[in-house]
This record gives sequence, C-alpha cells and structure tokens, in this order.
Amino acid sequence: MEKIFPLAFTKMNGTGNDFIIIDHRGGSIPVGKQPEFSRLVCRRMFSAGADGVILIEDSDSADFCWKFYNADGSVAEMCGNGARCAARFAYQQGIAGKSQRFETLAGVIEAEISDDDGVRIRMTEPFGLRQEVVLVGGEEKEACYLNTGVPHVVVFVDDRQTAVKELGREIRFHPLFQPEGANANFVCVLGENTILARTYERGVEDETRACGTGAVASAIIASIKKNVRTPVEVITSGGERLTIDFAVRKDGTGAEEVFLKGPARIVYTGELTAESLL
Repeated sequence: MEKIFPLAFTKMNGTGNDFIIIDHRGGSIPVGKQPEFSRLVCRRMFSAGADGVILIEDSDSADFCWKFYNADGSVAEMCGNGARCAARFAYQQGIAGKSQRFETLAGVIEAEISDDDGVRIRMTEPFGLRQEVVLVGGEEKEACYLNTGVPHVVVFVDDRQTAVKELGREIRFHPLFQPEGANANFVCVLGENTILARTYERGVEDETRACGTGAVASAIIASIKKNVRTPVEVITSGGERLTIDFAVRKDGTGAEEVFLKGPARIVYTGELTAESLL
C-alpha cells in the first residue's frame, strides 16, 4: 500500500472517543486492505492511535457515505460519536452543508452542525428491546438489551467504580448476545434527568471514554426502567456530557424521534506515512 502515502487525515474526538478521519472519495485504500490498515493506524504509541477509522466516500443518495472500522479492524454498523465527528469533518471539508444526510450500515443519519463545535444527529430508530438476567462477576444482574444502531446491554449499578473492563468483557461475549456480541454499559442514575454511563465497546475490547450509541441506549432504558426524564444528560467516562432527546413509545417497547447532541472536536490534521503501518 506504499503508493497511497503520504495520506492526509484529521484526528477528531467526540467526548473523548477519538477517530482518524480520511477523505476517501478517491478510493485510494483497496477495500480488502482497509481492515488491516485500520487496525495498524489505530495502534497507540506505534501509530496515530484511535478508537476507530472513518473513511468518507461518495454516495448516490445522500451527501456522503462512510465506512467505519473499529480499532481491531472489524466493521461497525454505527457510532454516535463517530457520526458527529464525520458530520463536522464533512462540513469543514465542503463535502456537505450544515444540514446533511449520510449513509451508514445502520441506515441514513441526519446531522445539524452548530456554530460552535456541537453536532446534533438524528439516530435510526432503536429496536430489539428485551430484558435478560445474566451471571457476571459471580452475580446475577438484570440486563436490558437494545440495538441503537449497534447492539447494547445496559446494567444499572450503584458504584461508579464498577470493574467495567472485566464485567464488560463477560457481557460482550455472553451466550445470550451472540453471535454478534454486544457493547456493555454500566449506568448510575444521578438525578431526575442525569445519568453516568461507562461503556465497554466491541472492537476496541476495552472501556472507552465515551460511546454515543451506548449513551442513547442507556438514556432510553433509564427512562423506561428508572423514570429518568428527557432530555437526558449523560455523563461519560471522560467527564463530558451528551444530551439525548427522544419519545418513549406508549407501549414501552423502545423509543422514537431519537436525537444525540454533543461536541465533535478537531484535534489536529496531518499526513500518515508508510511507516505508520510498521
């Protein structure tokens, strides 16, 4: 792949969830090489380092489409924080306007860019709400499953110091959520419209500083199960806040008109060299 370098990129983060974003409308990285490319450049210390890679490509039906790869090179259907960053990147690069639509594997996402660093996106409609009892850490815990573009499990906890990495891994690979697995969210209710959410993410295989789709799942399930009011303020592991607005369905089976708002910040721009893959 040496001929693709130097390769321009932008490093962005959404509440601490960080991404390498590339204008890939020229299609320089072969499709078959993209997972390994993503895995290698996401390595921290050895390469640029990130939670994921976003390739911005042309679309016949929207402003653009993306390909999203987790840090391990696996494909993710959707990422709320990544979607906000992609939207602001597309606006900054003149690919799309302040109001835009773009394609993901989870469906078409609508975005609105603010004059500051904020971006508000309309999520695809969540589905698949169900309640399970799982054995994790030697204890039975009530776990609620909801797909908000990617599969999530929400467990309510009283202790902010929950061992997210260890317990999250158990839930992520639990037989009840196979074959695709699920992200695991550990949620503390802090007030009538405020929660703290810590997330173990598939593909990263660790706790991340924030997870947009996880914040959405946590907010919706906190509203249904704990009477938390919308709009819900979600405090992330990194200490920043996401705002989730939605309407709970009357039958209690999920939510609709779901919006996620939060910052999408440009950290730096640069060029990757062939040595970034070594």
